[in-house]
Amino acid sequence: MQVAANKVVGIHYTLTNNEGQVLDSSQGGNPLYYLHGHSNIIPGLEKQLEGCTTGDAFEVTVEPSEGYGERDDNLVQQVQREAFQGVDSIEPGMQFQTQGPGGTMVVTVVDANDQVVTIDANHPLAGVALNFKGSVESVRDASDEEVQHGHAHEGDMHHH
Repeated sequence: MQVAANKVVGIHYTLTNNEGQVLDSSQGGNPLYYLHGHSNIIPGLEKQLEGCTTGDAFEVTVEPSEGYGERDDNLVQQVQREAFQGVDSIEPGMQFQTQGPGGTMVVTVVDANDQVVTIDANHPLAGVALNFKGSVESVRDASDEEVQHGHAHEGDMHHH
């Protein structure tokens, strides 16, 4: 069965950056299941998997424009320290979830002092070329419910 719209596809993958650092991997765990054609995964990887069948290996470099986007310096903002109620210490590199206009966003602390915290709302992988290497483990027809919901229910891995 070929990967096409409204198929649930299970993939094993390892994601590295251009320095060869492993950013994410499904090896040693369950495959990642996603519903093809519903933007469950980044566009550059979804395009590459179109037409693959079970057992196919894939290796693809996804440019930021087809991944998590380019970095946007306007997303780096300074907020008052008191916005972080109940957080004792704020260190660079810490991540917080916050409600943004498009839903929940993750922001990363770049710098912090007693008055002001500098946060970066860019996706941590914005501006990064993504190197995926992996294999297609399974392809099946999605259920009507999965198509309506727009994602795979297998293993209940919700990737938003």
